[in-house]
Amino acid sequence: MNFKRIFLTVFLALGVSACASFGTSNTPTPELPTSTPEPPTATPPPSAAIVNDEYITIAEFEAELARFQTAIAMQGLSLPDEEASQMVLEDLIAQVLLSQAAREANFNITESDLQSRIEALAAELGGADALSAWMSARGYDEASFRIALKRSVEAAWMRDKIIADVPTEMEQIQLRQILTYNEADAQSALNELNAGADFDELAALYDPVTRGELGWIPPGYLLDANADEAVFDLMAGEYSGIVATEAGYHIFKAADRKVHPLSPDALLTMRELALKTWLAERRANSDIVLAP
Repeated sequence: MNFKRIFLTVFLALGVSACASFGTSNTPTPELPTSTPEPPTATPPPSAAIVNDEYITIAEFEAELARFQTAIAMQGLSLPDEEASQMVLEDLIAQVLLSQAAREANFNITESDLQSRIEALAAELGGADALSAWMSARGYDEASFRIALKRSVEAAWMRDKIIADVPTEMEQIQLRQILTYNEADAQSALNELNAGADFDELAALYDPVTRGELGWIPPGYLLDANADEAVFDLMAGEYSGIVATEAGYHIFKAADRKVHPLSPDALLTMRELALKTWLAERRANSDIVLAP
């Protein structure tokens, strides 16, 4: 099970029920003392990370980790504690980066808006008492939940802004392949192609079910970077050399290459890729301090 893909897909599908996935405090960075006496500054809270001067506290990290571990256990899944901790911290950092960017883009959620969302969630759960029980079961008090909800709304707005820029059609390759499970067979197939054999007939011999048809593939869709590069080096009608991946040994053919609508799965993949790329670039340009 690819937990990272699951985690990102859940984040992309963020809704009211995902409010519990977000939370932080906004304690300012204390100023350095000078020769002139200054009023005492707030003591920085024990933190798992500081993201552009915004704290992810140990308390909220541990609460979020507990929620995540409970969620995967309910699905009958398991994950080593160290890996779960890393995933939760990375997700919290991503949420902070998104919420900060939303505020920079002048997205503001008022206290009135926040209260309306809380009341809507209470109504959905069956009333204020049900909401209190729901928060308590997930390690929230009223103050931490309001902080969490505010960040969730900000992060979701920025996420939606990023993925809205992904086009619904782009240049793609109608891809076919000959797939073998040892290099000798792949070399034999390549020799036959070079001698004039028909690609589609050979592909059908190696896979009678799909006949080697992979459909329309956008750049970045393939899981293997080397395979993706080899495919998008092809012009319509060309085939590749042997490309080794974890799945086996491939020879790819570009049956066609043109601007084409994205399939639903390809659109989701392109949105995930856009979000991951944005987060990587934002993180590279941010000041992030992790707890030792």
